[in-house]
Amino acid sequence: MFYHYKNVIDEGDLVLVFISRTTIKPIYVKKGEILNTRYGHYLHDKMIGLKFGTQMPGEKGYGFIHLLHPTPELWTLSLPHRTQIVYTPDSSYILQRLNAKCGSRIIEAGTGSGSFTHAFARTVGLKGKVFSFEFHEPRYLEAKKEFEEHNLKNTIITHRDVCNDGFNIDMEINGDIIFLDLPSPWEAIPHLNTVIANQAGICCFSPCIEQVDRTVKALEANGWVNIEMVEINVKRWEARKDMKRSVVDVINRIKSIQGKKLNNKISKEDSKNFKSSRKSLKVKEGDENFKWTEVTKLETELKSHTSYLTFANKICSLNIQ
Repeated sequence: MFYHYKNVIDEGDLVLVFISRTTIKPIYVKKGEILNTRYGHYLHDKMIGLKFGTQMPGEKGYGFIHLLHPTPELWTLSLPHRTQIVYTPDSSYILQRLNAKCGSRIIEAGTGSGSFTHAFARTVGLKGKVFSFEFHEPRYLEAKKEFEEHNLKNTIITHRDVCNDGFNIDMEINGDIIFLDLPSPWEAIPHLNTVIANQAGICCFSPCIEQVDRTVKALEANGWVNIEMVEINVKRWEARKDMKRSVVDVINRIKSIQGKKLNNKISKEDSKNFKSSRKSLKVKEGDENFKWTEVTKLETELKSHTSYLTFANKICSLNIQ
């Protein structure tokens, strides 16, 4: 489901339930089950046969949810965290920078919560392969179960400490893209020599500059070139209208504030009427009776990983007879 789209929800499908901007809940649709939220409860039986994207009302007629088709981006926002994850601003840049495409063969270590693995699987499609490695056994077992449930047929996950034991498995890897999200990627880099294609690109994901320094030295020692470190700083801008105000508006506002201070002993009833009148003064954004100007506002809090991305390339020498 993560690399092809379907229209109608069937029993057993994974559905990402959009409850609010900050809450997306993954569920598997099963007859007889009920999804309970703060906005009401929703019967799985009634989800079957609906189209993905449907706005579904609650049983008592208030509140609603949206039934969304799984995508790697939505899964990143809703998955159960077993580790810190790679968020979409970083993963989208890495995929573009490494020229990941249909048919690519990707080596990923470690798997973690499997967020980026889903994006890799969709990008390479059924013509490509994703070889994912995870050293922590409980995380490996959880990820393996999820990949099977999500039908990621192009993904092979292996339980292994690649820093000590390397990447070799019982099949040819021939990877052309490598992504290392490890505490010490410099220990894994020498093991890549036997499992990469003639041309390969790599990205190492590290949270501190000391790790970058040791990673760069290991890349240079193992024949990687075009080494560059990048930091992704995410900013999102919101466009809106702001009311134009004249000097007269400012003077009237000051008079209003002074008037409130002089009348701070008004009765409770008068106070209630005053508050109601204040509410009635609210103006809808873009009201044609007022003058407006276009402004932008920076959203300060975004889900993004504070890490450094170290990129490099390698072209292996060919034995020409």
